[in-house]
Amino acid sequence: MIPNADLFAAIIESTDAAVVSKNLDGTVLSWNPGATQIFGWTAEEMIGRSIRTVVPADRQDEEDAIIARIHRGESVPRFETWRLHKDGRLIPVAILVSPVRDASGAIIGASKIARDMSAEIAVRDSLEQSEARFHLLADNIAQLAWIAESDGGIFWYNKRWFDYTGMSLDAMQGWGWKAVHHPDHVERVVEHFTRCIESGETWEDTFPLRGADGEFRWFLSRAVPLRDASGAVECWFGTNTDITEQRAAEHQITLLLREVQHRSKNMLAIVQSIARQTSKSGEDFVDRLERRIAGLSANQDLLVSGNWTPVPIHELVDAQMAFLEDRAAQIDRAGPNLRVRASAAEAIAMALHEMATNAEKYGALSVPEGRVEVRWDLVASGDEEVFRMTWCERGGPPVREPPTRGFGSRILEAVPASKLNATIATEFPAEGFRWELTCPAGAVRDAESA
Repeated sequence: MIPNADLFAAIIESTDAAVVSKNLDGTVLSWNPGATQIFGWTAEEMIGRSIRTVVPADRQDEEDAIIARIHRGESVPRFETWRLHKDGRLIPVAILVSPVRDASGAIIGASKIARDMSAEIAVRDSLEQSEARFHLLADNIAQLAWIAESDGGIFWYNKRWFDYTGMSLDAMQGWGWKAVHHPDHVERVVEHFTRCIESGETWEDTFPLRGADGEFRWFLSRAVPLRDASGAVECWFGTNTDITEQRAAEHQITLLLREVQHRSKNMLAIVQSIARQTSKSGEDFVDRLERRIAGLSANQDLLVSGNWTPVPIHELVDAQMAFLEDRAAQIDRAGPNLRVRASAAEAIAMALHEMATNAEKYGALSVPEGRVEVRWDLVASGDEEVFRMTWCERGGPPVREPPTRGFGSRILEAVPASKLNATIATEFPAEGFRWELTCPAGAVRDAESA
């Protein structure tokens, strides 16, 4: 059997830790190979020398504190610090110091164990850097993010989750996240999430979450299982992506497609009616049909360019006069700045185009000296406000008798009367044709123009 003293000495000699003993004034009494490996000094060089040789100048107070505690019979718990190598390098070490007593129990010195922390600190720094990068990424992605235990209880959320929900980690841990789910959806979400947790399948769902302002926004949520080497689920990583605007845009697109379908049907019906009535009127069919469809097209271009929102009435009038080219200068336009509802623009545009076409062929615009006045205004009528628009011709060929009523008359009278709940008055005095439209202001004017 190896004697205890020899066994103890063998352990001290073989360990890679520095094992040093010193007396109460700090003089080194023993120095093992591990100390030589860490500090570079041999036992021959250090025994009899002060331990302060390996203590940096700015840390000498540490040695003072150690000696004071040893004198009081106290051990110095493990602490991390820096010590000097023989070549002047600073070495990170972990130190543990205990008092040494003689057979009578008197304190005669101290034993010191030091371990080189370079490799451990490098690993620790690497882990801290990785964690810092993870938090930097997790806290700055656009999504809310979280990590759940294998049973689905969430134990970590990124900063964006707390910023959005206004909730604390204590309130959200485990299954506390149900508190920010919409009551109409939470039962379905929990059921689906639970099934995926049990089966280990990727989870995906769409639902609203309540923000710190109390408002709900829609999120596309997804969680994937992270597995160990054996394939068992260790945890779940999940994200919630705000899709509120996307859902609204998709809804708007659906509405627009329905509106396009509706308007296309209406437009085809209008074109069919124009073609049918023009053919019955005895007019030059092709020429008249092309002009009426061109006027309709000009109005559609104006509405489409404005995304079917209300259009300025000046632009509406100009669009219907554009085909006249130079003769458009014979038309005086005047009225307040109004934005006309898309539904009203169609009826007004068709009437204006019909009157401009007639004036070009037979009326004031058929001669250079002829003039047309187009006026519009909002006027009080009893307790309500009405929209009034007039078309007055002068200077053209004298009107000898009213023309035969045909489809043109329907465009000028029946269409606006039906669509705008309007009253239409037409006159044919000798000096030129006159037309007046009067309807409730709300049938024409956009609410924002009020």
